[in-house]
Amino acid sequence: MLAGLVAGPAAPATLAALAVGRLRDKLPALERALAGRFGDHQRYLVPRILAAIDFLEAEIADLDARVAELERPFGAAVDRLDAIPGVGRRVAESLVAEVGPTVDRFPTAQHLASWAGLCPGNHESGGKRLSGKTRKGNRALRRVLVQAAHAAARARQTYLSAQYRRLAARRGKKRAAVAVAHSILVITYHLLLDPTVPFHELGPDYFDRRTSDATRRRLVERLEHLGFDVTLTRRVA
Repeated sequence: MLAGLVAGPAAPATLAALAVGRLRDKLPALERALAGRFGDHQRYLVPRILAAIDFLEAEIADLDARVAELERPFGAAVDRLDAIPGVGRRVAESLVAEVGPTVDRFPTAQHLASWAGLCPGNHESGGKRLSGKTRKGNRALRRVLVQAAHAAARARQTYLSAQYRRLAARRGKKRAAVAVAHSILVITYHLLLDPTVPFHELGPDYFDRRTSDATRRRLVERLEHLGFDVTLTRRVA
């Protein structure tokens, strides 16, 4: 559509018809958006902007190819981390780049989380807990993990998305994202610690299954509070 605008005067309907994919569902809105003034000055600037975008996309593609070449010896580790919900290929590459293909230098997952700055702070004075803020740690690693946490929160039917929703309701979205980022890093630690163990999805009902008795009591109490008499009978599988 931009190329059509640069080429010369064209009817808005003709330009809107060039839309592809989901944009085709918005043809009337596109026609209204394309019915405007597009003068010589815009025709001078737009090709240069498009050329700059093409140049940057070519540079990104070239850098992606270079990263793929350098990561080839660690491709198996990247593939394993890519299976974690919210962790795409680029985040998996960043994890391997920052942590390394092995975690031998970290005695436990908690040591790795502390190094990354994704564990709660421990600030006490006079026996009083003053702050639970996380330390700074590895900022690059922390940033990509929090991004992965937000992506995991949008996934469906996963343990990480259930964890995010569970915590966001009580502690807020920012703290929930940091907690999910911590979980992703712990998963990363165990996947890199033992290359023979595949990623296993616990499922969105993991917390209910882990605390089934407490969940049952809580739901019964809520129904009784609403004025219902509740009798439970275990279903025979």
